[in-house]
Amino acid sequence: MEELTRVVVVGTSGAGKTTFSSRLADVLGTSHFELDSLFWNQNWVPKEMAEFRRLVEQAIAQERWVIDGNYGHVRDLVWPRATAVIWLNYSFLTIFWRIFRRTVSRAVRGTALYAGNRESLRKSFLSRDSILWWMITTYVRRRRDYYALRAGNAFPHLAWLEFRRPRQADEFLNSLAATADNFPQITAPRPLDGPGPG
Repeated sequence: MEELTRVVVVGTSGAGKTTFSSRLADVLGTSHFELDSLFWNQNWVPKEMAEFRRLVEQAIAQERWVIDGNYGHVRDLVWPRATAVIWLNYSFLTIFWRIFRRTVSRAVRGTALYAGNRESLRKSFLSRDSILWWMITTYVRRRRDYYALRAGNAFPHLAWLEFRRPRQADEFLNSLAATADNFPQITAPRPLDGPGPG
C-alpha cells in the first residue's frame, strides 16, 4: 500500500523498534535499516556525523524501506522522504521490563550487536552510559517530542500509526501478513491535546 512504501519506526529505547521493523520489512518484502547499526563503530564509538549522514542518505535513496531509530540529527533526511511513521508508544513499565530482560539476556549471552559491540552487566547497571538509565531519563521527553511532531506542520505528508500496547503491534503485523495483497489503509489519528494513557 502507498502509505507503507517508506516507513519510519520510532519509540523510546527498548520498545522493540528493531524487532517490529524487521518483521514489518519481511511482510512488505522491503529493505530494513537500523539507525543504530549505521551510527556505531566498534567499542561503542560513534561514527563521524558526516559519515553517518552519508550512510543514511544511501539507505533512504532506495524506493522502498523500513527504517527504525530516534536519531533527530538525521530526521531532516529521513522524514521528508518517508511516507509513514509507526510509533511504538508503550507504557513506561512495559518498556522498562522489556529493556531490562533484553539487557540481561544480551549481557549474559555475550550477544554481538552492531559492529560487534556487546552489552555488559557492568556497563548496563553500573555506568552513566547505561541503556536502562537512558531509557528512564528520555522516556517522557520522547513521548512529548513525538506528540509535538505529529501535531505540527513540519511533516504534513506523513501518515501516522500509533500502538499503545505490544499486542496491538502484533495484531497489525499478523493482519498485514494475512492480507498481503490487500493491505488495510492507514489514516492519521485525530490530534491529541497531550499524552494519553500509557
